[in-house]
Amino acid sequence: MIDPIYSAEVQTARQNQRPIVALESTIITHGMPHPQNVEVARQIEQDIRDAGATPATIAVIEGRLHIGLESEQLDGLGQARGVAKLSRADFAACLATGGTGATTVAATMIAAHLAGIDVFATGGIGGVHRGAEASFDISADLQELAQTPVTVVAAGAKAILDISKTLEVLETLGVPVIAVGQDAFPAFWSARSPFDAPLRMDEPDAIARAHMTRRALNIPGGQLVANPIPAEAEIPAETLAPIIVAAQADAARHRIVGKAVTPYLLQRIYEQTKGQSLTANIALVRNNARFAARIAQSMGALRSQGC
Repeated sequence: MIDPIYSAEVQTARQNQRPIVALESTIITHGMPHPQNVEVARQIEQDIRDAGATPATIAVIEGRLHIGLESEQLDGLGQARGVAKLSRADFAACLATGGTGATTVAATMIAAHLAGIDVFATGGIGGVHRGAEASFDISADLQELAQTPVTVVAAGAKAILDISKTLEVLETLGVPVIAVGQDAFPAFWSARSPFDAPLRMDEPDAIARAHMTRRALNIPGGQLVANPIPAEAEIPAETLAPIIVAAQADAARHRIVGKAVTPYLLQRIYEQTKGQSLTANIALVRNNARFAARIAQSMGALRSQGC
């Protein structure tokens, strides 16, 4: 039996039935250098508070699952070395062996569901990598969305992926893909991809109702809410396209495979955009956090009405 440790803030929110939004911790340990990583994590948490919900950053510290981090824990994680990057496959092993790990999308969904948290804000989900027909490189995030009942707010799939194939797999797995405020599926750093999202909902109330209705129907899995990056922060797709192609070629030439692919590509794109990709990433995560808080509030209101 896993007994999570709740931060004081999250425990108070649980006791008072206030809306809570889960956050992953890889942005702290694998996303950017210290102290920027801690500063951005605190900024995102405050965005959620300002939007009327409670943030719950999730991590494994010395074999204990933490739902919400105290200030000193956030500082410590931001400076820690050798922190594991946890997905479904290695989450339990890290807990069982007393390790310390940061949660990806899949692991955060598992932990959020365990803690009774229905909404999770992230940057972008993983998906089908380009060339997956040969490499079989497909993120565990997609299977997690198909089986764990958490609504995930993201700016679409990471632009380094094969978005068309990612959408096809999500359709096969029965995952609702909901674009916010537009028909096009967002492309992470860019507000639009060439592909339409299967569904469109513009208001958090509708998204909350869809989540609750799926639960009432006993349909497994969650929802992907594709919330486009704010226009003032986006990088045009035509600017990114040749940079991504070059980064992919570099990765292939250096035989970068498996879990190492995504961080390698993101670093190369960061270098080629002179840091603009990281600035855009921070903007879209903050935007997603604010929207996730509104969805969490709507879910709370529905529950209070007996839905």
